[in-house]
Amino acid sequence: MFDATTLAVYLAAAVALILSPGPDTVYVLARGAGDGRRAGVLSALGVATGVLVHTVAAAVGLAALFGTFPAARTVVVLAGAGYLSYLGVRTLRDPTVETRDTGGNPYLQGLAVNVLNPQVALFFLAFLPGFAPESAPAVGMVLLGALYAAITALYLGGVGALSGHVGGESRRTRLVSGVVLLAIAAYLVVTNVPL
Repeated sequence: MFDATTLAVYLAAAVALILSPGPDTVYVLARGAGDGRRAGVLSALGVATGVLVHTVAAAVGLAALFGTFPAARTVVVLAGAGYLSYLGVRTLRDPTVETRDTGGNPYLQGLAVNVLNPQVALFFLAFLPGFAPESAPAVGMVLLGALYAAITALYLGGVGALSGHVGGESRRTRLVSGVVLLAIAAYLVVTNVPL
C-alpha cells in the first residue's frame, strides 16, 4: 500500500515533528514533574490517543469544518485554553498538597489537552494527505496517524517517566507546572483567536 521511500520520508518527518517541543510535550513534562511518573506516562498515552482522534477526524473531513467555519475553530481553541487554565489554576491553588491523587484522570486530561487543540487537527489535515496513497487515502491516513500516535506514545511516555524523577512533591515544581499550563493556555488564545 505504501511506497518504501514515501514511508521513510514520512517517518523522518514524523519523528522530527514529534521531537520538537510543543504544548503536548510541555503538558506531559509538567504533569510528570508535578504529579509523578505514573501521571506523566498516563498523560502521554492520553495525548497519543488524541492523535488518533485527530487522525480519524482528518480522514473523515472534520478538520475541513474549521476552514469553512472559522468560529468553530475559535470555540475549540477557547475550550482547550479554558481547560488548560483550569488545570493550571487547580495546580497553583494549593501547591503544598500531596499531588499523587489530585482527583483528575491524567489519561483523560492528556486526551483533552490534545483533542481540544485545533492546531493539531489542522496539522493532520495538512500533513497526512500528502503521504497517503491515492488508491485508499482515508485508510492510508488512518494507518499513518496510528504510526504517528505510536511514536508519540513512545517518546512522550519516556518524557513523562523521566519527568517524574525530576519533580516529586516539591512546591516549586507544582508552581512551575501551574504557570506552564497557564502559559500554554495563553499561547493558544493569543496565536489562534482573532481579536
